[in-house]
Amino acid sequence: MQSKRGRPRDEGTHKAILSAAYELLLENGFDAVTVDKIAERAKVSKATIYKWWSNKAAVVMDSFLSTATARLPVPDTGSTVNDIVTHATNLAMFLTSREGNVITELIGAGQLDSKLAEEYRTRFFQPRRLQAKHLLEKGIERGELKENLDIEVSIDLIYGPIFYRLLVTGDEVDDSYVHDLVMNALRGIQAT
Repeated sequence: MQSKRGRPRDEGTHKAILSAAYELLLENGFDAVTVDKIAERAKVSKATIYKWWSNKAAVVMDSFLSTATARLPVPDTGSTVNDIVTHATNLAMFLTSREGNVITELIGAGQLDSKLAEEYRTRFFQPRRLQAKHLLEKGIERGELKENLDIEVSIDLIYGPIFYRLLVTGDEVDDSYVHDLVMNALRGIQAT
């Protein structure tokens, strides 16, 4: 058995770095966060941060995701309609909160930073899509949704308008809007 090289990661230090990155992100936005500032706030060296993360985007995404994951549980009410309404409403509520506004900042910054774009696509959006996919698959298994449902298109149909309002039109995204959106989308994909 081969031993691991270097010292093991100190969980307290790791947590301090994530906390510092998240606080700075909320206080100042993504563009103003630097590895120097994270290191200063966490009382660690930049080398310690770079030992665990390849760049600023990676540490910021880790800090953001640890919060987002806790705030976005996957519902299981026994009803596909209720699960999707709850899932989409929770996502919309999170995205319109101060913490969630960070994702729109990251999307904007990602237009000029391909590493950041890859981080938020693979680490935030793909897991949310996977959750939605599982909810729709359950609906098919239960006989609540069409057997031949195109799941990927259905995800875009249900969740895409939320991001369109947040990123393009600026129109309100509230519980009522999300409920109406999901109910209208589901009318087209429910089993008859």
